[in-house]
Amino acid sequence: MKIIHSPRHLGHSGHVELMNGQVVPAFEKPERVAMILNAIGERPFGTLIEPAAHGLDPLLKVHDAAYVRFLANAWAMWTADGRDFPALPSFWRAPGMRTDIEPETIDGKLGHFSFDAGCCMVAGTWDAVQAAADIALTGADLVASGERAAFALCRPPGHHAHAGTMGGYCFINNAAVAAQSLRDRGAARVAILDVDYHHGNGTQAIFYDRPDVLVCNIHADPLQEFPYFLGFADEIGAGAGEGFNANYPLRWGTDYAGWGAALDAACARIEAFGADVVIVSLGVDTYKDDPISQFQLNSPDYLKIGARIAALARPTLFVMEGGYAVEAIGVNVANTLEGFLQR
Repeated sequence: MKIIHSPRHLGHSGHVELMNGQVVPAFEKPERVAMILNAIGERPFGTLIEPAAHGLDPLLKVHDAAYVRFLANAWAMWTADGRDFPALPSFWRAPGMRTDIEPETIDGKLGHFSFDAGCCMVAGTWDAVQAAADIALTGADLVASGERAAFALCRPPGHHAHAGTMGGYCFINNAAVAAQSLRDRGAARVAILDVDYHHGNGTQAIFYDRPDVLVCNIHADPLQEFPYFLGFADEIGAGAGEGFNANYPLRWGTDYAGWGAALDAACARIEAFGADVVIVSLGVDTYKDDPISQFQLNSPDYLKIGARIAALARPTLFVMEGGYAVEAIGVNVANTLEGFLQR
């Protein structure tokens, strides 16, 4: 299995977020990647490679052009106002407000293109975001060319990003960009299996009315957990996409018995769908000691997760999402990949 990684993720460092009513250092931090690289380097998984450049065109097939333009120019606009500290949104649209007009000022734009205060920008953020998308696209290239599997070690993550909105640490939806790339390369049916603790609201929204991409999310119940306003079981797709979105919301405290049953159900949906390729939005914040999550999975459980995904017997692209227990993230990711490869 080839592992795609870029040190350019380090440009997205020193960022902050609003948590529990305070501005604090972000839980999504560069050390996450270092721990994953250390853990997978201790096991015979395969070659570590850097991504190929793909430009902005693949991103624009998934994201709105105005939104991508905003991401590219936001830091320059922020610093042009004399601010040399991290850029964080502080104003948002509410129901009944205008959504069709993009403000001229950077503070207005930050609110226009976000849904929370979890996406902070620093000088190297946009470069890191582009690198993450290239990592996912390079993984898609490998799978499309015949590789059984690849691991796209993306940072920042992506599954909360909508077509025109950032949030939850996510700017570009790496899994969605990879899925569209695989469709463009001839995969008739792509399945996205999101195993992150938090619902992949952006991925759901992007493909909600499409029958060619099945999206399955196993996640914390939005009645209890971020992102709160999507992820309910009755969200099954719309129009041509009706029946091609599946949510498996689980209550706080869920252990592997309950979580694994949801995984079996999601995998059955993927098999019935007849997916040509599977993209796994790999979050390991389901771990029992994750600082911002409430599930009870243990490190050996990730071996079982990898093995169950391998049993689908489809070409598989793993795309890194969440996981914030830094001391354990490497083992949990490595266990997932090992469980897959040993199947």
